[in-house]
Amino acid sequence: MSRISIPRYAMALAHVASLRSEDPYRKVGAAALDFDNRVIATAYNGLAPGFDAPAGFWDDREARQKFMLHAEINLCSLFRRGEVKLVASTTMPCTACMQTLCAYGVREIYYREQYHASDAPEIARLYGIQLERVTDFPTAG
Repeated sequence: MSRISIPRYAMALAHVASLRSEDPYRKVGAAALDFDNRVIATAYNGLAPGFDAPAGFWDDREARQKFMLHAEINLCSLFRRGEVKLVASTTMPCTACMQTLCAYGVREIYYREQYHASDAPEIARLYGIQLERVTDFPTAG
């Protein structure tokens, strides 16, 4: 029996993390592994920790978007610069998240869903970061 690859493993972890998102429209999860492929952290998109959304908050997707914390930003809050080799995210990082991942020294980024409004591919090329789509990973369903 062969083991799954590290990118597929990390993507499965990111998928499970996404299940914790309270966002009814877009559930994004992320996982960070260190240079020994140990899990450092998992995170998901949502509101700031401890904040309870007021009634009707989730009804207007456009109005609430500026308050949402992206999974990658939440993830970066859980580790130090240079501590993480790779990040897997269920969605390609947006431009700002890609810039943040670069600032934290992440060298490999894997994602499942394409995000066309992102400059992530161009940023990855400039900084020599591996950015790769992974769509085949284990899930329970």
